[in-house]
Amino acid sequence: MDGRVLSIQSHVASGYVGGKAAVFPLQLLGYDVDVGYGRIGGWKSSAEELSSVFDGMEKNGLLNPSRLLTGYVPGVEALTVISKIVRRLRRRNPELVYLLDPVMGDAGKLYVSGDVVPIYRELICQATIITPNYFEVELLTQIQINSVSSLRKIFRILHKEYKVPHVVISSIPLSDALAGTFPEWLRVAIEKPDAGEPLLCVTSSALAEELEVPSVVHSLYIPRIPGYFSGVGDLFSALVLAHFHNTSSVNDPSQTPLSSAVAKSCQTTHALLRRTQRHSMSLPAEDRTISDPELDARDIDRKVRRMKGRELRLVKDQGLILGKDLDADGSGLQEMREWVQFWSDT
Repeated sequence: MDGRVLSIQSHVASGYVGGKAAVFPLQLLGYDVDVGYGRIGGWKSSAEELSSVFDGMEKNGLLNPSRLLTGYVPGVEALTVISKIVRRLRRRNPELVYLLDPVMGDAGKLYVSGDVVPIYRELICQATIITPNYFEVELLTQIQINSVSSLRKIFRILHKEYKVPHVVISSIPLSDALAGTFPEWLRVAIEKPDAGEPLLCVTSSALAEELEVPSVVHSLYIPRIPGYFSGVGDLFSALVLAHFHNTSSVNDPSQTPLSSAVAKSCQTTHALLRRTQRHSMSLPAEDRTISDPELDARDIDRKVRRMKGRELRLVKDQGLILGKDLDADGSGLQEMREWVQFWSDT
């Protein structure tokens, strides 16, 4: 295993979101992990406090990671401090593997101040891998995903303008209009009778600038699991960082280091979600209510019980993180498929 990870993102006292969803899987997969928190136990760190934390880590020799993971950071001031730390680490170690998960929102809703968006646009230039969801990549590039052509524009911008080597768009909802622009082999997978409500994960790894094709693109169809589960993106990004290695570790010539890492991460994340959902459905009726903003506002314990029942089963089913029983779980996810004609399909 190659070295130490510095994880900088939110942290909670209970449950598995932010750093709590990321650190344990990284450690289980053999990494030593140091943490820098943007939020601890319900209070938000100021920029000065974060700077002090990083200064203390520097004095104790803890700012020499081989890998860096940044996730949810809600405020401009804190993100600005983190941006400076990232640049310092990149200058110190040009070979640093940096995964940036630009957590800003989902389904058209921002979780953070809108002022952080331009900071993320500057920060992604430092990243080795970025893992936005469809809404976040639209914010970063100002292009709406509505066709294969729009995906091409997004990847060109991220690879050519922002110089990001590896891009993962983790969960693209597939409307009929969008799916209708896809090649037949991908539509067939999406339109299977047992496919459920489909999501698409797409990866793009940049090639040498002199080549006409900007990148190698892979895709994977993922059946959506009903219900809302916190920490899924945090877990996924940590797994991608853990499984991402150089080309010497990829035995299949049809795969890139990124597509191989993302396939493993999707398989694990999906299996853990299936186990979590199965557990939540076995709970008493009062612990598995459906989301209802009005009822939840009237009875806060209602939401707490529901979310408690849907906490990711990272510890109970840690064997899945280690790659055990993935096939037995029946998730059915395969390797990512290279989208050979991505840059020439019309």
